[in-house]
Amino acid sequence: MPPPVAAPDPDRPRRLTAPATRGDLVFRGVLRVAGYSVFAIMGLIAFFLLFRGTKALNAAGWHFFTESKWNPQSHVFGIAAALPDGILIALIALLFSVPVSLAAALFISEYAPQRIRPALVSAVDLMAAVPSIIYGLWGFFCLQPQVIGLISWTSRHFGFIPFLKVRTGDYGTSYTSSTFIAGLVVSLMITPIITSLSREVFSQAPQGEREGAYALGSTRWGMVRSVVLPFGRGGVIGAVMLGFGRAMGETIAVALIISPAFKFTGHIFEAGGNSISSLIVLRFSESDGLSLSALMAAGLALFAVTLVVNVLAGIVVSRSRSGASTAD
Repeated sequence: MPPPVAAPDPDRPRRLTAPATRGDLVFRGVLRVAGYSVFAIMGLIAFFLLFRGTKALNAAGWHFFTESKWNPQSHVFGIAAALPDGILIALIALLFSVPVSLAAALFISEYAPQRIRPALVSAVDLMAAVPSIIYGLWGFFCLQPQVIGLISWTSRHFGFIPFLKVRTGDYGTSYTSSTFIAGLVVSLMITPIITSLSREVFSQAPQGEREGAYALGSTRWGMVRSVVLPFGRGGVIGAVMLGFGRAMGETIAVALIISPAFKFTGHIFEAGGNSISSLIVLRFSESDGLSLSALMAAGLALFAVTLVVNVLAGIVVSRSRSGASTAD
């Protein structure tokens, strides 16, 4: 009699794929090298900035993070003004871009007719491809003159709120080249990114849950509110954080709009402000020695901030339902 055949263990995972061929192994190795190269490049960038900025960090010490002035020749320099101003510009940009981006993403994925959706997606992608200098020139020559009246009216009627007050300086009251206008221009630049990522997340909402909501008598907005938005919450948060990181690094548009000032006031309508990225681009050509090292140290601080924001965004997305379904 033939020996009895053991019954398969139901708890043992079954192999559903064929054995890997030589081509599969090569392809897997290429992908692994490409993935690790991203970490290697990021590490090399951080090492380069740290190596070139060590001289300035040693000269300034912890005052590099608490000093507002920028005078490397006198060993008095720091990012205490540039970093908060950059964060404020990014927050203003998010204030305007997030509602518009979410509304556009929901319209494209849920409400737009099927025949025009590809055109809308292409238009959003085209906005992301426009160079930042074009946005900066448009903001300086077209947008700024149009919003000065609104800024003046808001400051006169709501000036009792500290950050909306415009104080009279040495050259009178000026509403141009302010942090608010720079943030408004940057908001146009990050809107396509947040819109594209949010639309992709909303489109992944399970079809079965959509149909279940309709079967229970829900309207389209009810389905969006009870299915699409909860499903894409984590992805939207991640998209917003990625947009924040992008806004922190915008350079040319901010440099064209804002008037450099090494003092953080928090008054968003006043002329003057700064950001680390605009500081680097405006001072790089005239810097050498310690000044160049100081700019590298400032770039290292900006690199660290944007890296932390992007890592947190990745964690939020991976822990969300939309991120888990994409990974599966």
